[in-house]
Amino acid sequence: MHRIAIIAYTARPDAVKWATHAAERLIEEGVKVFLEDGLAEVLPEQITAQCETCAATDFEKYAELVISFGGDGTLLGVAHVLIGSDVPIMGVNVGKLGFLAEFPVTLIDDAIMEILKGNYRVVDRSTLHITVGGAEFHALNEVVIERAVEAKMIEVRTTVDQHHVADYRADGVIVTTPTGSTAYSLAVGGPIIAPSANVLCITPISPHTLTLRPLIINDTNEVRFTLPSDSSEAHVVADGRIVATLKAGEEVLVRKSDHMVKLIKRADNTYYDLLREKLLWSADATRK
Repeated sequence: MHRIAIIAYTARPDAVKWATHAAERLIEEGVKVFLEDGLAEVLPEQITAQCETCAATDFEKYAELVISFGGDGTLLGVAHVLIGSDVPIMGVNVGKLGFLAEFPVTLIDDAIMEILKGNYRVVDRSTLHITVGGAEFHALNEVVIERAVEAKMIEVRTTVDQHHVADYRADGVIVTTPTGSTAYSLAVGGPIIAPSANVLCITPISPHTLTLRPLIINDTNEVRFTLPSDSSEAHVVADGRIVATLKAGEEVLVRKSDHMVKLIKRADNTYYDLLREKLLWSADATRK
């Protein structure tokens, strides 16, 4: 590993601090470091003088690996730039829970050395392809159809491969990948899905009818959301970003994308280890 790019959530001082530390360690090890433009602006000159600077959109051109300092949101931003690329992303958690950014800052020195030794795994994560009014978008975690008017439910007709599933009267509807199943969908009652499962999940957000539950479908299925003619406007949100506004009668098409995102994982850690660690599944509730 000879060329590594670094990006950080610069609004978080700890993210900048640990990104600086990582850059110093990589330089000491003889690695050519590429700093994202925004990060380079806030790093000390003695660091930036020894690094190259580039836009995140150029990471694929220069880097063999990207290290992201922040939380899952920072990593998702990088993923949108690198979707379909062979450049993997290593997420270092300077946020809170961090399912995607799973490397803790307390172990960053060890993690860097393991990366340089090649002692890591690269996993492919599926993504979503979203079509709205001729425009196309992608998401790693989920796409959400949510109300655009505060305090007013929306109605969303949902079909899977042209088969009518339900008319959701709710605050919104989520389509999540297995990767995104531990994010927004989980918070509103959706299931946790192992990343290796070839499925998607449709999860309603606060449905008016309590019998409307999360629905697992094959990831070869195509999901279509349509707003009825008398429905309120809705936002289309891809991984936390509003990408479009739907008006009555308009529709959104969601399917599994042909492109993947590559993530760096610890060689000695599995997805189930991560669940036990992040969700405290090993905690003994009987102990005080």
